[in-house]
Amino acid sequence: MQSSELFPTKAFAERKERAKKIVAYLKKTYPVPKSELLYETPFQFVASVILSAQATDKMVNLVTAPLWKKYRTIDDFADADLATFTKEISSISFYQNKAKYVLGAAQYIREHYAGEVPKTESELVKLPGVAYKTAHVVLGELYGVYEGIPTDTHVRRFAIRFDLVDSRELTKISKELEMLIPKEDWRYVNNGLVLYGRYVCSAIPHPCEDHPLTKIWPAAARVWPKAR
Repeated sequence: MQSSELFPTKAFAERKERAKKIVAYLKKTYPVPKSELLYETPFQFVASVILSAQATDKMVNLVTAPLWKKYRTIDDFADADLATFTKEISSISFYQNKAKYVLGAAQYIREHYAGEVPKTESELVKLPGVAYKTAHVVLGELYGVYEGIPTDTHVRRFAIRFDLVDSRELTKISKELEMLIPKEDWRYVNNGLVLYGRYVCSAIPHPCEDHPLTKIWPAAARVWPKAR
């Protein structure tokens, strides 16, 4: 247990109460966590999450909708020709590194996990291109396991805008949010803030005083964090 929980400061207590109100809205509005990335097999989802780093789900889906008809199983990915796969995903940002990560992850899973996408963070982060955020997105989507709060650009933006954290680095933000929010509600944070950021309150500065979450913390209307 963190010292801030044993001896909460006024600021920590205020953040905890504010987080409680925000999560209550997310839980009510987006009650069933579900990624918008397209996939039919477990590793397709892993691959899609890797491809989505610093890219929109919409762009990733445009590429993978036809491509996942060709690549379905671990073997399809693990045995794929790197040059061909690289060209096939070339419209996605950082496609050269991502192609290596995806095929490398498939090969690692086949060799070390008998072709099954692993079910723990410690195993998932051994895969190329997979860190804390990706591991917990995969665990939540594929297995309903929520042992952490994944922080992407949307979660980072709102965590800063609503003054819930002091950190600016993704994994550190996750850890701070995990201190504020009860574990049984972790499942709603990433999914809810991603959807809220896409469809209600975008990253481009705009009047948002009337948005549901801004009403909880009006000061957020004046805070527009820069991307990393």
